[in-house]
Amino acid sequence: MCVTNQLQIPSWKQDLISGYQEFRSGAYKTQRGEYARLGTDGQNPEIMMVACADSRVNPSAIFHAHPGELFTLRNVANIVPPFENEKGLHGASAAIEYAVLSLKVKAIVVMGHESCGGIQCYLEGEQELADTDFIGEWIQLLSDAHGRLTEAERAPAVAQTNLEYAGILQSLENLMTFPFVAKAVQAGELSLLGAYFSIIQGKLLFADENGIFQEISSEKIGL
Repeated sequence: MCVTNQLQIPSWKQDLISGYQEFRSGAYKTQRGEYARLGTDGQNPEIMMVACADSRVNPSAIFHAHPGELFTLRNVANIVPPFENEKGLHGASAAIEYAVLSLKVKAIVVMGHESCGGIQCYLEGEQELADTDFIGEWIQLLSDAHGRLTEAERAPAVAQTNLEYAGILQSLENLMTFPFVAKAVQAGELSLLGAYFSIIQGKLLFADENGIFQEISSEKIGL
C-alpha cells in the first residue's frame, strides 16, 4: 500500500493563504487596474499615518482607504521620537523623512487608540517589562507626556485613556522637532493632526487646536 506523507499546514499559515485567496478574488479583481498603475507609476499618497502596531487597529479599514492613499508607519504605542542627529538605526525618523521630503505628503496624522498595550506597559512599569530588551526604552518616550498629567488624571480609573491622549499630543510636538517638518508646516505645505480610535465603540476622535479630542460624526452628510 502506498502512503502519501502530507505535511500539516499550520492554521496561521492557512489563514494567510485563505486571506490572500479572498484578496485575489475580491479587492484585487475589482482594483486590478489601480494596482497596475501604482506598481508602474509609483505611489503619491497625500497622508502619512503614524499608528500603533496593535492588530485591532487597522488605519486602512478605519478610513476606508484604497491602495496608495495612506503611507503608514506603525509601531508600539504610535510614538514619534524626537529628532536626533546621533548615528543609529532610526526607523521611525526615516519613514517621516521619506514621507515629507520624498513623497511630500500634505498631512501627518498620529492616531492612538483605546486599550493600548504600550500605554499599559508604561503604566505598569518595571514588573511588566522585566524580560524585555527593547520595549522598556522605547516607551520611556512617553515620560514627558505622563509628566504633564495632573494627579487626578493619573488616577487608576482614567490614567490609561489620559496617557493615550497625551501620548498622541507629545508625538505631534516631537514631529515639530524635525527641521524639515517644522519648515513644511510653517510654509503651509504640511498639516499635523492627532486622532484617537475607540476599539469598543468604533468611534473616531480628532484633536482640536487646543489638544481636546472631539468625536467625529459617523453620519454621511448629503451633498
